[in-house]
Amino acid sequence: MLIGITVLLVFQLIGEVTAYFLNGFVPGPVIGMAMAAVALTLTGGVKILRPAHQQTIDTSKVVLANLGILFVPAGVGIIQHLDLIRDSGLELLAIVVLSTVITLTVTVWVFILVKRLSGGYAND
Repeated sequence: MLIGITVLLVFQLIGEVTAYFLNGFVPGPVIGMAMAAVALTLTGGVKILRPAHQQTIDTSKVVLANLGILFVPAGVGIIQHLDLIRDSGLELLAIVVLSTVITLTVTVWVFILVKRLSGGYAND
C-alpha cells in the first residue's frame, strides 16, 4: 500500500507543478489524476511495473471506498454555523437555485451555439 500511496502522491505533485506553470488554468489534482490514469492504463501490461501497478490500483480502491470521510469537516462546519443557516437559509437556498438555473441555461446556450457553429443543425 505504501507504493500505491507514493505513486498517487507523486502524480499529484507532478500535477501541482504543472498547474503552477499553467497559472492555475486546471487544478493540479485534476492534472495529476489524468496523468495517473494514463500511466496506469499504459503500464498495465509492462511486466516489471505490474506489482506497483496493482498496488496503486488497490490503494485507489481503498481511498475511494473511504472517500466519504473527507466530507466530515464540511458537515461539522454546517453544524457549527446552524445559526447562520437559520438566519440566512432562505437567501442561501435562493442563491443555490438561481445559480443552478443560470448554469443550466448558459450550458444549453453554449451547446446550441457550438452545435450550430459545427454544422450540427442542418435545418436551422
